Amino acid sequence: MPIELKMPALSPTMEEGTLAKWLVKEGDSVSSGDLLAEIETDKATMEFEAVDEGVITKLLVAEGTDGVKVGTVIAVIAGEDDDSASAPKTAPAAPKAEVAAPPPPAAAPVASTPAPAPATASGDERIKASPLARRIAAERAVDLSQISGSGPNGRIVKQDVEAAIGGASAAPAAPPAASAPQAAPAPKPAPVAAIETDIPHEVVKLSNMRKTIARRLTESKQQVPHIYLTVDVRLDALLKLRSELNASLESRGVKLSVNDMLVKALALSLIQVPKCNVSFAGDTMLQYSRADISVAVSVPTGLITPIVKGADSKTLSVISTEISELAGRAKEGKLQPHEYQGGTASISNMGMMGIKQFEAVINPPQGMILAIGAGEKRPYIVDDALAIATVMSATGSFDHRAIDGADGAELMKVFKELVEKPLGLVA
Repeated sequence: MPIELKMPALSPTMEEGTLAKWLVKEGDSVSSGDLLAEIETDKATMEFEAVDEGVITKLLVAEGTDGVKVGTVIAVIAGEDDDSASAPKTAPAAPKAEVAAPPPPAAAPVASTPAPAPATASGDERIKASPLARRIAAERAVDLSQISGSGPNGRIVKQDVEAAIGGASAAPAAPPAASAPQAAPAPKPAPVAAIETDIPHEVVKLSNMRKTIARRLTESKQQVPHIYLTVDVRLDALLKLRSELNASLESRGVKLSVNDMLVKALALSLIQVPKCNVSFAGDTMLQYSRADISVAVSVPTGLITPIVKGADSKTLSVISTEISELAGRAKEGKLQPHEYQGGTASISNMGMMGIKQFEAVINPPQGMILAIGAGEKRPYIVDDALAIATVMSATGSFDHRAIDGADGAELMKVFKELVEKPLGLVA
């Protein structure tokens, strides 16, 4: 019988996506693991692979189509035993209406997408999984029998294995993304009125990422009562230590940035002041025992925040390497959902752009974000005498529903001390 290919849920929160590009055409033969299309989610462009063999008999959604709901049939494959002439006749009618109709009210389509979990079998060969998923599982020692497949007929695909790998390593950070919004449902923002103008202009279509940024930041400022706390931090000792560490790390090809060291300082501060390492979840609060730091990275289509997981327990060299690798893949749109969803706090550094001070918007369900300004030479009191020092301003934005001002102030105090006496970052 013909196999319907449906728009997959490439992240836990994905409800719709853009079919950016088809990598096959009607009449092409495909095998399990072949790449079929590129799909743009709210944060990245991801590849969609085949999980069955057959011939593409019909592409039901055109390239560049926006707002394709998860679960919508986007193509039909005729299996090896199918009559190729009959395959297109069995599937197009319903999908065409589904694609052409105006977007229906949100109805949690993600829940309907995953197929039943593959039945546990006596041998791995009886588990339905694509060759690519099997290879990744073998390399990472993942038990396929413990994974539910989201492909046709419950087939396990690459995204399922990667999600399992990411879920295992990010267990403490995963719950807030699901629990916080359920506890406090977000009201839909009022529609923005169309703008009529005689000023020469062009209309620029918003990417899915830009739409998501607009929606989430609006919700954050509407729902989260922000409190802002700023400290001036002397950087001279940290800059000296960075220079010494880079000299010793040169043979390993590692070069620490100031931001790498500030990520470590924020992570340790959250562990020392656990009342700030939290998420507000309605009538409960999530208290984290690990500091997963989201690092704001500017990309051509907007802003994305890849996560350094367990930054409090990682060395500076490991943090530096991870941030460099994550930022590179973020700019290429290659991050997997588990690499940018979650986190317990964020850091946004605009110092390299010469910005002296700013107040960042909290990224829910996180409880705080740290905004870093430029380090500059300033008059400063050193040992009760006026001197010239390299000083930066750091501003913490805190969710006042979960974090009291005194606790936020304690976190900023600890952060300042760690930066000004930076040997604690390598102890």
